[in-house]
Amino acid sequence: IREGEFMVLLGPSGCGKTTLLNCIAGLLDLTDGQIWIEDDNVTWKEPKDRHIGMVFQSYALYPSMTVEKNLSFGLRMMNTPKNIINEKIDKAANLLQINELLKRKPSQLSGGQRQRVAIGRALVRDAKVFLFDEPLSNLDAKLRAELRYEIKKLHRDLSNTMIYVTHDQIEAMTLADRIVVLNKGEVIQEGSPRLLYNKPNSEFVAEFIGSPKMNMIPCNSQDGNIIIHLATGKKTRIKSPRKDCFKMGGRSEAISFTELEKADTTGKLVLCEYFGSEQFAYVVCGNGILITVRFDPTTEMEIGMASKSFLKIMLLNLCSFIGAKHQVWVGATVILGAIASNGGSRSTMMMPKFITQVESLDSLHSSIEKTI
Repeated sequence: IREGEFMVLLGPSGCGKTTLLNCIAGLLDLTDGQIWIEDDNVTWKEPKDRHIGMVFQSYALYPSMTVEKNLSFGLRMMNTPKNIINEKIDKAANLLQINELLKRKPSQLSGGQRQRVAIGRALVRDAKVFLFDEPLSNLDAKLRAELRYEIKKLHRDLSNTMIYVTHDQIEAMTLADRIVVLNKGEVIQEGSPRLLYNKPNSEFVAEFIGSPKMNMIPCNSQDGNIIIHLATGKKTRIKSPRKDCFKMGGRSEAISFTELEKADTTGKLVLCEYFGSEQFAYVVCGNGILITVRFDPTTEMEIGMASKSFLKIMLLNLCSFIGAKHQVWVGATVILGAIASNGGSRSTMMMPKFITQVESLDSLHSSIEKTI
């Protein structure tokens, strides 16, 4: 983890992210490896000697103490001079905008205010590294959005190294300089939010990153082209990198509605979700495959309408190949068309990103060269 970086450990419950954070904090012993903070090997040092500040999910505030006493507790235990304590409390209170709360007790605070106090308690320690263990999970959506902004702004103001644990990929995408995706105790992929969203190295990452998750479509290869296993099973214009390709994935924004006469496959609109700034349609395209489409929020569609839909895919470029089964990313234009039962048509956007899975790299190189 680079100095001054905002690193997010992301994964489902039980993947090991909090265990890893506790090892860094010194709350759990390592069975292998070492932990270094700057030039200091802290592997076997006590938590108090590691120069870290930790923010817990449950706030961990002393209910009988005022906010001011909670902030200063650690400093008082280290016999810090009173004038320095007051100076650090004033600085943290100004930074977090909690000056008016200093004389209150935790029971008199809202959830967002309690979390600010918990962050302030870590700030007054002048820590080299700040650790956050799912600090926003107990807050409502509005407060989570507000505190995401405040934590990111805090990082930019302080430039300290921050390690943040969450299972919420929205928090990870909005806060992180770099994300490490964990599953079952293993690192699956690490990289910037843009890298993980646009070029995940596995089906797990592809479906875990992004909301809604990536559409995964079964397919096979025939005569050098991909055939999708939907209602019609027509051949697409995506060149197949291998004969044994079996699955490809596309983001909801990579699919759009268009005229029925261009249809390559059919489907039925079963649900439409309106969020104000965006809108999602859910189309059943055969073989139990549900395709999610992000489309223009100003377009009204009748939920449950009988519809025809199609996929039209044009190969643009082969971007990269990575992963245990060497997944090949293909930039592609994808068009999904739908026609209402009254004959009205809809038309929206075209965007890229499709994936196919292959077994080895050997024949992939020659396939790429032929395609290029």
